[in-house]
Amino acid sequence: MQTTAARLAYPASVGRLPFDPGKMASKKARDDRPLSVSELAARVDSTLKRGMGEPVRVVGEISGFRDRTHWYFDLKDAGAVIGCVIFASSARRLSIRPADGQEVVARGRIEFWAKGGKLSLLCDSLEPVGEGALDQAFRQLCAELRGLGWFEQSAKKPIPGFAKRVAVVTSETGAALQDVLDTAGKRCPAIDITVIDVRVQGQAAAGEIARAIQLLDSRPGAFEAIILTRGGGSKEDLWAFNEREVAQAIHVCSIPIVAAIGHESDTTIAELVADLRCATPTQAAMAVFPDREALGRQIDSMQRRMQADIRRRLELARRRVGQAEQRPWMRDPRRLLDPIADKLIGRERTLRREMQLRLQSARARLDRLAVQLDAHRPAVVHARLRARVEARQVALGTVLAKRLGEHKWRIASAERELEAISPHRVLERGFSWTTGTDGMLVRSAAQVSPGDVIETRLADGSIASKVTDAVSQAETSKKAVRTKKAPNDRRGSKSASKAQSESNPGPDQMDLF
Repeated sequence: MQTTAARLAYPASVGRLPFDPGKMASKKARDDRPLSVSELAARVDSTLKRGMGEPVRVVGEISGFRDRTHWYFDLKDAGAVIGCVIFASSARRLSIRPADGQEVVARGRIEFWAKGGKLSLLCDSLEPVGEGALDQAFRQLCAELRGLGWFEQSAKKPIPGFAKRVAVVTSETGAALQDVLDTAGKRCPAIDITVIDVRVQGQAAAGEIARAIQLLDSRPGAFEAIILTRGGGSKEDLWAFNEREVAQAIHVCSIPIVAAIGHESDTTIAELVADLRCATPTQAAMAVFPDREALGRQIDSMQRRMQADIRRRLELARRRVGQAEQRPWMRDPRRLLDPIADKLIGRERTLRREMQLRLQSARARLDRLAVQLDAHRPAVVHARLRARVEARQVALGTVLAKRLGEHKWRIASAERELEAISPHRVLERGFSWTTGTDGMLVRSAAQVSPGDVIETRLADGSIASKVTDAVSQAETSKKAVRTKKAPNDRRGSKSASKAQSESNPGPDQMDLF
């Protein structure tokens, strides 16, 4: 068994500097110049620190408790009140939670807050006052941790059956360590043991125990189990194992912890939070270190069982080989090949038939594809398209001839109609037309004047004439009306109208042109 001892290192305490009269201001200078508020506050603070340099313990009743990450409350008695503060880092280490009306002993230092002009007691510990105060603090912390589930079995980690490296957190001068080492040497000396020397009672014990557990947990894989133990003592002696910071360090540790604190009748919060609680240090060592003799007996028993099992399996294998030798196919192994050969021959025939069928199907498909390919060869497609074009040319010629004949007939018919109404046909019937010098058709006598040359067109030629007189039909009608008598006679009027209508036969037949 290899045992290693370690001791947690702590910084040395820093004392006060020696008194230096030269650094103090003279009384005259202090009296002559008025002090600012900040200077006065600084002097008050320095005076308090010089006059009360050591932490003080104050007993009083808690009033106005407030939990705002840090704890704030007043400590009072019949004659005075002082404000108190417990910072969160210190509050986590306390074993009790302050409550209004509770009488406690507060330990801390006096501090003057210059900006608020307030004097406060910065506490780092609280102790209940009166008979049963420790029991009250124990019950209060137990109720809190039970509500958090730290005592539940589901929060416990299993203890390894065969740990190779074990750490023991205890005092190296205590009898508990010797009990653990003696038990380990008897049961299994091959396991490595590392001893972490810590205080196990007193005000600094809880912090050392918690830091030792945190130190071991910071080295993953270095240890497989931790034994936290100490010998018996009074309730006050064992109180370090009832502190909250020890319980929290045990709860968050990833290494299984076996706790054995005091005698069998003693119960601490560290044991309740630990993964396994044992009554004595010897029992804790027995839970962690396996029994060498028991392991030897277990190995011998397993060896005998394995040998018996091997003999049984060999005998079973011999019987199976003997039975196999009696089989006919084992005497003549070629009989095993005959069914296989028949099966192979049958599968070969089937394979040949399948191959022939597939080849025939492939050939037929190739023939169909060849026919389709011939039908789509360029020469065939070109001949087919040429025949279609020639047929459409013949049809187009027939349609064009038919359409031309129809249009020729329509043109001949229109020509006959135009010939029938042609001006030359009118001239052949004895009519003529006359044009002026401008080539325009003369339709009225008013269009010409005496001396104008006019041209009269006949069926077989034309006649050029010179106008000597031009009288319109309207003027002739007026002359005829003036020669009539009795204009109011109705009968005479009718005769005149008739004569006028006869003298004006209507438009010239040349208007047809």
